[in-house]
Amino acid sequence: MKKNMLSVIILALLIVNIVLTSVMMFSVMGASRKTAKLVDGIALALDLELNNGESTEEGQTPDTIPMTDITVYNISDSMTIPMKDDESGKAHFCMVSVSLSLNNKHKDFETYGAGDLGPQEGLIKNEIINVFGSYTMADAKANQEQIKTAILEKIQALYGSDFIFGVAFSDIVYQ
Repeated sequence: MKKNMLSVIILALLIVNIVLTSVMMFSVMGASRKTAKLVDGIALALDLELNNGESTEEGQTPDTIPMTDITVYNISDSMTIPMKDDESGKAHFCMVSVSLSLNNKHKDFETYGAGDLGPQEGLIKNEIINVFGSYTMADAKANQEQIKTAILEKIQALYGSDFIFGVAFSDIVYQ
């Protein structure tokens, strides 16, 4: 009789254990889903921040554009740009050649001359001169990426499009 009673108690405890485990699993799963949703939201926000919100046609970011879709436009002449006065009494200049990266699959690529920006080159040079001219020589040397970003933003605002997605400097000399 004692063995039968002991078996009934063990069975009752197993049933209680299964019920409590089920209750705990369902309560944890709800919290786990909410946590996963929060983590996904944070990851999405961080990804947008890393890309600075820049995107191109069909959701491509400038980093994901294949090389076959990139057309490079070189500004024809190297530019000699007067730098902002650094109060040293000397005039400083920057001599730079600039190249622009264009997405040839972008809808505005054909609209703005299919990679031939020659007619608007004067306007583009003006934006480059304005950005470089707002920096002292020391600041320009230390902040080249910031200058590239500022030039890109000005050119994209000039065109009202992001088919130009990159700016590169070559042969840069400060004096």
